[in-house]
Amino acid sequence: MREVTDKSVKLNRDLEKMLVEALERDLLVRIGWGRNGDEKPKEGEIGVITHLPKKSRVLLLGNLGECCGAMNRGGNLTIQGGCSSMAGAFQEDGRLIIEKDAGDRIGSNMKGGVINVQGSVSNFAGESMKEGTILVRGHAGERVGAGMSGGTIIVLGSVGKEPGIGMNGGKIIVSGNCPPAGNGAEIREIKSKEISEISEHLEPLGLSINKDALVIIPSEKDTAIFEYPEISIMEGLEKILLVPSGKNRQSLYEKLDCETLLKTVEGDEGVVFPIPWLIERDKIPISDNEMVSKQPFLVRDSPREIDLLIVDQENIVQVSDYLTSCSGIVLNLESLPKMNDAEIEALIVSLRSKMNEKSIVMLRDRVDRVENLLRMIIDLNLDGAIINAATPGGSRAAAALPRIGLASRAMNIKEQGKHLLIKLDENPSAEDFIIAKGAGCSLIVAPNNDEKIEENLLWLKSTINGWMSDLGVQNLEEITRRNLRAIDYDTAAISGLRLIGYDRPLPMWLGN
Repeated sequence: MREVTDKSVKLNRDLEKMLVEALERDLLVRIGWGRNGDEKPKEGEIGVITHLPKKSRVLLLGNLGECCGAMNRGGNLTIQGGCSSMAGAFQEDGRLIIEKDAGDRIGSNMKGGVINVQGSVSNFAGESMKEGTILVRGHAGERVGAGMSGGTIIVLGSVGKEPGIGMNGGKIIVSGNCPPAGNGAEIREIKSKEISEISEHLEPLGLSINKDALVIIPSEKDTAIFEYPEISIMEGLEKILLVPSGKNRQSLYEKLDCETLLKTVEGDEGVVFPIPWLIERDKIPISDNEMVSKQPFLVRDSPREIDLLIVDQENIVQVSDYLTSCSGIVLNLESLPKMNDAEIEALIVSLRSKMNEKSIVMLRDRVDRVENLLRMIIDLNLDGAIINAATPGGSRAAAALPRIGLASRAMNIKEQGKHLLIKLDENPSAEDFIIAKGAGCSLIVAPNNDEKIEENLLWLKSTINGWMSDLGVQNLEEITRRNLRAIDYDTAAISGLRLIGYDRPLPMWLGN
């Protein structure tokens, strides 16, 4: 980890300890000063002072990096300095005060509370915000309030081009110069009632707004409405067959191992999967059965020690309640707003600071973005990636295999000890698990809402063992692409696998 990441994690962990006593005694936590009051300002820390609980109060001296004060749950944070992008992102409640300038996308996707910037802000302030108030005493950059659906943004200075683009709710009040509104928005004069309402925020700060201020609201005539294409898998792995390795069948009494160890890059410890399936469910099924108690799940809340926690836009604030009780997290980039590497790293720092040091951290995204996904897990030194085989308009899961394989080989993923998991959208078969192993994926991620899940897991384990015996292998790590065959020419063409009955791969594949 880089130096800035190390000091960011340390700051967050130190703050967690200080907050316990501060909340009990209703104290203000001061950061950036020595014991004798001498100034020791922070500089560049990322993903810090996040998930602040209600009634907490923090004062920090210094200039911070990405995602500072994000995921606020009701605390009060004052930064005597400035900050980079996505400050106060995903805030649900509380107050964030920044005494100098802020970067791009301040208050991104916020759902409540107040953000007060005493300086200016860069582009996309309040993008996709749903509720709450952002007050900017200085100027705002381009596309302020882009895609917002609720809440109020007040800019006492001027704003850049295309304010309110794509908005469908809320309002933006501009006291300074204002260019034409962006697509989906329109401008009108401020009303006397609005001036009175805004004065409640401004008068305690010694500020006021003039009668010439403009208000940007959603346009009834030209609303920017669009609908995302459906992400799906039209065909699974059923047109790929398994063939023996050429060895003799295993004895009925030979020990077969279908377990998979999902471990961190920096250690030998990890999570053991009795069968190579990370079961995706909202919550763990209530059961004391043996297989369910041992099989890890990917859940949204209330994880066990062996489970992984999915982190997305809907639960990124509440997830802090569970970070100490899970085996790791999967940050779902599919459901989060577009972010650069520094912002993604800041979010990971924020979450990792609250987890056990040996916890697993992975990213998830679609197969059509697999090259960038694998690059990020290398650059950020993460433990692996979940690759969703679904694509816009529908895909064939077999077509994902060569793309994953080529990207993995080009970046030496296996040699670096990182795991690749493939996500399917239906209950997998025993053959699917073995095919995924042969294609280089450690596990399959797929949903299961079956009430008889214990029976399903037992049946899958016995079927996997039967296949292993027939294929002549003792553990699943022995399965390779040589054990896989395409059932027809079309499947061979999109997967790069040998066609059943052929000894050589088709020429379009680069090797196996």
